[in-house]
Amino acid sequence: MRSYIPSLLLLLLAAALFWLARRTRARTGVPPGRVIAADVGAWQRLDRPLFSRRHQLTGRPDYIVADGPDLIPVEVKSGPAPNRPYASHVLQLAAYCLLVAETSGRRPPYGILHYADRTFEIPYTRELEEEVLATLEAMREALARGGASRNHDNPRRCAACGYREYCEQALV
Repeated sequence: MRSYIPSLLLLLLAAALFWLARRTRARTGVPPGRVIAADVGAWQRLDRPLFSRRHQLTGRPDYIVADGPDLIPVEVKSGPAPNRPYASHVLQLAAYCLLVAETSGRRPPYGILHYADRTFEIPYTRELEEEVLATLEAMREALARGGASRNHDNPRRCAACGYREYCEQALV
């Protein structure tokens, strides 16, 4: 009887660790599939950001998950979910979909936006791709005209903005 006790304890420990791993993965918003890259912590960190020479765009999604033959970008937001994803978050995710398609040769069918309390699967449609490309063009035109325009009154957001040095309306 005593010879079964260590085996039983190891089986219980394995089950508990498996449950904990599934629970942790569910909280991160990472879908089922093999995580092939992550930009949160040092685990499987992308060596370099993804870069599209054609679109002059670079970026690094929080995760890239292999779902069968598809590579799915995942963007994690720390705040609570809005009723529907913010347009800026959808465009950010669409830019990551564009980058994954350009760098891998495989167009993702969707991307994932994960908020602290809810996850959205965003289809990567041709219309969304056209919207992100049009937004990139509008941003480039704004920079060519002499700068960016501030659309908020939040000094912390302003301080973290990558366009602050070009913005004549910067708060900090």
